[in-house]
Amino acid sequence: MTSLALTHARFRILETIRIPIAVVGGAFFPAASMLFFVVPFAGDNPEGATFATASMVMFAVMTSCLFTYGVGVSEDRAQPWDPFTRTLPAGPAAAFAGRILAGLTFMAISLLPVVVIGWLFTAATTSATGLLLALGAVVLGALPFTFMGLAIGYALPMKAALAVAQIVFFPLAFGGGLLSAPGQAPGFVETIAPYLPTRGAVELVWAAVGDFHVSATSMLSLAAWTLVMAALAAWAFRRDEGARFS
Repeated sequence: MTSLALTHARFRILETIRIPIAVVGGAFFPAASMLFFVVPFAGDNPEGATFATASMVMFAVMTSCLFTYGVGVSEDRAQPWDPFTRTLPAGPAAAFAGRILAGLTFMAISLLPVVVIGWLFTAATTSATGLLLALGAVVLGALPFTFMGLAIGYALPMKAALAVAQIVFFPLAFGGGLLSAPGQAPGFVETIAPYLPTRGAVELVWAAVGDFHVSATSMLSLAAWTLVMAALAAWAFRRDEGARFS
């Protein structure tokens, strides 16, 4: 099972990197946001640069999850190879695990330029322990967006999935406070942010890399979004399975 999942992941990664713009595009927007907004406006402030870099990391993670799983799954469903692999004796589990592993790989690729820019061009700083905690926070924070992407991908055709992913990601980023410093977002954003998954996710990263206390409301909201999106993803997967293979 593990070997087969790794094989699926390897071929998914190779398939994507054969179109370099697909890899570069996923990393470009978060890195450009760092260069155009964080470096000139918060780069000299250690605390501000640290929190801003953490926000851009979560922005990269959210974008990667929504588009890699949302658009990627939907695109694969339209191809003859994906239905074929789901009818093989090995079952769909290994292919699904390979998809998740490939998605994690591209998520790491998308956030790496953000971290490098923060390290080289800003005063952002944290400890080795902070980095390890941030890694764990990123994994936890990515869960609702992974499930959201899978729900979009298994429920919608490719053109609709692309449109929904594009519509969803910016309101979640802005409404969750990813584009402003902690406590400095517009009033209406501060009001709605604790109820969005982006806020809970970024608060975990802020707390890992700096002196920030997470909100209980944000954590409960993050847990609720994760459970709801997981249920939606499972429903969409079973619906797709039943529609095409029953």
